[in-house]
Amino acid sequence: MALLTFQDETATGSVLSRLELEISQEMLTVRELISRRVQQEVAAHNANQTTLFQGLVQPTDSERLLNGSGFRLRHAKPIDAEQQVYQALLAFQNNGFFLLVNDRQVESLDEEIWLGAGATASFLKLTPLVGG
Repeated sequence: MALLTFQDETATGSVLSRLELEISQEMLTVRELISRRVQQEVAAHNANQTTLFQGLVQPTDSERLLNGSGFRLRHAKPIDAEQQVYQALLAFQNNGFFLLVNDRQVESLDEEIWLGAGATASFLKLTPLVGG
């Protein structure tokens, strides 16, 4: 069983957050990799039921925290994992974030990736420009 490290990074390479997940397969599609990460985040949030959600994409009925470390929900409530996965896959397709697996950018949801020992999936979130 391989241990996969998910990390959110800035464009300059600073690591914002890190999550480790055990993966039983050595090969996954990008779609499966993103889905597993989001499902893990939602499961962790739903188990704690707080108003703070630290995840890949913004849930509905939330606002982004100023420091970019997560999202504040208006009310502590469970988040729909299926909806979050859909939003994350859509964000990937619309270049809302870039994904590097073992320091190589992946570009298609159907691309298969090899997850050997010590594999890392780095999510580079893009910040929308203000004013234009």
